[in-house]
Amino acid sequence: ILETFLSLLLPLALLVLAASSAAVAQLEIGFYSKTCPDAEKIVREEMAKIIAAAPSLAGPLLRLHFHDCFVRGCDASVLLESTEGNVAEKDAKPNKSLRGFGSVERVKAKLEAACPGIVSCADVLTLMSRDAVVLAKGPFWPVALGRRDGRVSSATEASNELPPAFGDVPLLAKIFASKGLDLKDLVVLSGAHTLGTAHCPSFADRLYNTTSGLIDPSLDSEYADKLRLKCKSVDDRAMLSEMDPGSFKTFDTSYYRHVTKRRGLFRSDAALLFDATTKDYVQRIATGKFDGEFFRDFSESMIKMGDVGVLTGAEGEIRKKCHVLN
Repeated sequence: ILETFLSLLLPLALLVLAASSAAVAQLEIGFYSKTCPDAEKIVREEMAKIIAAAPSLAGPLLRLHFHDCFVRGCDASVLLESTEGNVAEKDAKPNKSLRGFGSVERVKAKLEAACPGIVSCADVLTLMSRDAVVLAKGPFWPVALGRRDGRVSSATEASNELPPAFGDVPLLAKIFASKGLDLKDLVVLSGAHTLGTAHCPSFADRLYNTTSGLIDPSLDSEYADKLRLKCKSVDDRAMLSEMDPGSFKTFDTSYYRHVTKRRGLFRSDAALLFDATTKDYVQRIATGKFDGEFFRDFSESMIKMGDVGVLTGAEGEIRKKCHVLN
């Protein structure tokens, strides 16, 4: 009888063990409640100071998180510096204009002072992007924590995997799907373009088409004239244009109103009007009657994106400084 009992007990024990290890490998709300109880408060307070001093950093910090999650998942690989033998993500062409690295190090240093070696850079960046949205008058959402930091960062991967500013919906949808994100996530997360600015090379091909000499017909001609005053050529790197003119430091739905008027800055913004599903969403939110719905959708899509390809448990490491491996 004892033998039978033990033979029944063993699979049960293995099942419990498997369940507990699976639970360990999940992100969770309050992950640092025992090891660094003030982690979120420290990030929030430091972010309040950063955004008070430089409100225009909200967009770049949100973008940093996007660019991290789309390459190897949300593992802070975008923060690593290149080394003699490796060109890192941050030096890939699409990442040359990323900003906010110093702010991430500043927040991480505060956490290291309070709880050395506990909070990952991946979690720091995820929290900072949420707080950036909140401080720009956008929605709050709970962030599950427990991400670990990756040990690999490749410029080639970044160049191949990031959604390009010139992408149409089929191409962008394919890239999003490879990360477990759908068409709704694509149109909702495009709404992040309500914050921030862009350099001319990311959209100037719409103003100066080298082959035909004509401007992109999907761009409002009056708006194109205004943009050409700022961007003198395709290679003009000096000037910045607001992605959501008039409220580029405020998280709101005016981006969608610009897109419906054919005043989205990028080809990828304009492309949203050429797909039935994304067009419906853009036009609905553009009415200004569904801001609460957009805020809820954005929160849900950010939670989904923050779960992409995360390292948990014993994977990766907890970097002491975000720009360099331990």
